[in-house]
Amino acid sequence: MDFAAPVTLENAFVRLEPLADDHAGDLAEAAAGLEHAWYTSVPRPEDVPAEIERRRESHAAGGMNPFAIRRLATGRVVGMTTFCNIDQPDRHVEIGATWISRDAQRTEVNPAAKLLLLAHAFDGCDAIAVELRTHWHNRQSRAAIERLGAKQDGVLRNHRIMPDGTLRDTVVYSILPHEWPAVRRGLEVRLSR
Repeated sequence: MDFAAPVTLENAFVRLEPLADDHAGDLAEAAAGLEHAWYTSVPRPEDVPAEIERRRESHAAGGMNPFAIRRLATGRVVGMTTFCNIDQPDRHVEIGATWISRDAQRTEVNPAAKLLLLAHAFDGCDAIAVELRTHWHNRQSRAAIERLGAKQDGVLRNHRIMPDGTLRDTVVYSILPHEWPAVRRGLEVRLSR
């Protein structure tokens, strides 16, 4: 299967739905209060419709497969995530551009979503590598990626210019197919608690 093919993924905790305009209301509520995160790209509530459109345009161009994250316990959409930097010929993809509402952080939502995305990448799309990237200063994200079992590949220094003009050092992690069974088991154990 192609990384960019529209698909809905679901487990007992979350449903990842192809990002659509009708997710805007929940996503605007979910984005409220995340403005303090200068090192990540969470849209302001009023910018959510434009962000949905930007991600959908990137999907149409084949570079991204965006999802809304629906928390099944509440029925609410609590964030976004994507397959991005899709390299279908080399079977390589990045899981990124992820953000989750404050009330869903440090819950079952992120590990459940990562379990679905990684299973789809490795088992559904035959990925040879799944990459995760984050800002050097995003310690919460780095810790979450490391808890997954991803290995740090390195740091891309002065990798991007942020909207406020600061330079971003990007920490790059990856998971390879032979590591996927242990990563899957770790996520399943976390979710069973």
